Amino acid sequence: MIPELGQFSLILAFCLCVILATLPLLGASRNNLLWMSLARPLSAGIFVFLAISIGILAYSFAVNDFSVQFVANHSNLLLPTRYKLTAVWGGHEGSFLLWTFMLSGWMLAVSVYSMSMPIDFVARVLSVLGILCCTYILYMLATSNPFDRVVPLAPADGVELNSFLQDFAFILHPPALYMGYVGFSVVFAFAVAALLSGRLDAAWARWCRPWANAAWAILTMGIALGSWWAYYELGWGGWWGWDPVENPPLITWLLGTALIHSLAVTEKRGVFKSWNVMLAILAFGGSLLGTFIARSGLLTSVHAFATDPARGIFILAIFALAIGGSLLLFALRAPLLKSEFGFGLLSREIFLLGNNMILVVASASVLLGTLFPIVYQALTGGLISIGPPYFNVIFVPLMALLVLLLGVGPICRWKKTSTGYLVAQLSRVALASVVLGVLLPLVILLEFSFAATIATSLAVWISLTMMKDLANKTANKPTRLQGLKSLSLGYYGMQTAHLGVAVMLIGASMSSAFDSEKSVLLSSGQSIDLGEYVFVFDGTTRIEGPNYIGDEASIQVLKNGEFERILNPQSRIYITSGSPSTEMAIDAGFLRDLFITLGEAKEGGAWSMTIYIKPFMRWVWLGSIFMALGGIIATRDKRYRRLRRRQEELLAEDLRANLQPAL
Repeated sequence: MIPELGQFSLILAFCLCVILATLPLLGASRNNLLWMSLARPLSAGIFVFLAISIGILAYSFAVNDFSVQFVANHSNLLLPTRYKLTAVWGGHEGSFLLWTFMLSGWMLAVSVYSMSMPIDFVARVLSVLGILCCTYILYMLATSNPFDRVVPLAPADGVELNSFLQDFAFILHPPALYMGYVGFSVVFAFAVAALLSGRLDAAWARWCRPWANAAWAILTMGIALGSWWAYYELGWGGWWGWDPVENPPLITWLLGTALIHSLAVTEKRGVFKSWNVMLAILAFGGSLLGTFIARSGLLTSVHAFATDPARGIFILAIFALAIGGSLLLFALRAPLLKSEFGFGLLSREIFLLGNNMILVVASASVLLGTLFPIVYQALTGGLISIGPPYFNVIFVPLMALLVLLLGVGPICRWKKTSTGYLVAQLSRVALASVVLGVLLPLVILLEFSFAATIATSLAVWISLTMMKDLANKTANKPTRLQGLKSLSLGYYGMQTAHLGVAVMLIGASMSSAFDSEKSVLLSSGQSIDLGEYVFVFDGTTRIEGPNYIGDEASIQVLKNGEFERILNPQSRIYITSGSPSTEMAIDAGFLRDLFITLGEAKEGGAWSMTIYIKPFMRWVWLGSIFMALGGIIATRDKRYRRLRRRQEELLAEDLRANLQPAL
């Protein structure tokens, strides 16, 4: 009976979504304040009922209710409780419920933190989000109901949850990724509401910008968590594999990065209006594309949900209607998107426009590499693979050019900058970047790599131009401290995010250029040298977990003859499914990672294993943390905080004044 309550809550949420999708939107077009004022309480109601629904699904997992089909397919009696609860998003139906619940959370946040916006604009934004939520719930009820029952009899036990998903990172990665993905639905709703109302001015950019920053920051962390999970769980020693299901979040992130920079220009200078709307639509389209690819059944991936293609067609229809309709509206409203101000060929605007163009081209190249094999197979029936070589050849040079512009843009002035000024500001910085780019890898790792030298020079370039810009902005203040206090949180957020790019660039380049690995076969007592380390294999012991059995190796790590630590990689067999799995052993350090994967047992007690040394690996995720932190700092800028109490009083006064005529 309890699962039926979850289904009933889902239906009630759908009914409220239908009202939210219609009445406030009509109220905005007819200037009916009562209908518009319904948007906020309706959003709260949708959130409550979806929270009840997903809570009941989690409860069904916790009590092993295998009469629910989704629970029976993704849990069993031996599964640890923490993974039973997180198995809610371990399959298609539950993950889509989580997706929709996340959307309702963003809707509630918009309703709470939009008191400074006109009521008609808020009504349009929430109505657009209501339309999206309505289609998602309809999709679940029609094709992907997480509360479907097993008939006629429930099984005594369920199926094993994918062993790759029985991991701590899986608890964090999907919710963070979905939260960031769905956050761009809010930006999309702001764009559509602006097109409907004809309001695409600097005020609109100021309203939209914190939501774009927040969504971008959360998506950054979601992608970083996925990269971290892939690194230590999949056992291949890498942190990004250009998996076709990994790529859509990157596409959305690239377009979102372009959007937050474009919004800054619109807010400051009143230009790039059309760019803002187009990028908001495309970023939202990237999130829907990721949903379609992961759930269409067209791909085999550890990240994909194995579902039938009919469900993918439904999502494809949502994608076509949402993106096609918004692009049509964009075309009809094109006359409203004319910029009011111009700028010179050498200005901050032109460099930000260049950044945007590079980010869009990069996202298009990733999209092409992701979709081409799918389209080719659909048209010809043949198979073709596009792997890392394609992406690296296209993507890496574009990012190098982007980083170059990233250093110049903040130094430039708005509207027009003289060539002499730029040369005076950046000539010494450029020389120092090249010198340090050559020296730092040599001094730290005692090796030379052309690729690492280029990447390090670019990272130093970003860092030094940041310091130069900071010095310029505080030079005319009485004291340096007063100058620092005068700068906005938006500026500090930008600089923090750019610092994250530099840190991540060093981590990615160093770990790729200077990593080393050996695949070996060792018996107990044997050792292997790699770099300055010696790895001594002391044999294996039998282990038993709550739902698995396996073997755990003991490997001593020596450096220059001195004992460092013991690493314990594991080889597991999960009892219910019989599926094998490996658990890597990683000694994580600030300057290097030691990484060991245990393979198969061979004759005579020998074991195959692969040993890696990954320099600066932690810097990849440290840079991601800085980038996400920069986005969060930017959302806290005082320009986006308003005194809501007075706004609420004004809203109440307007409601009282217009309530009787509206009735």
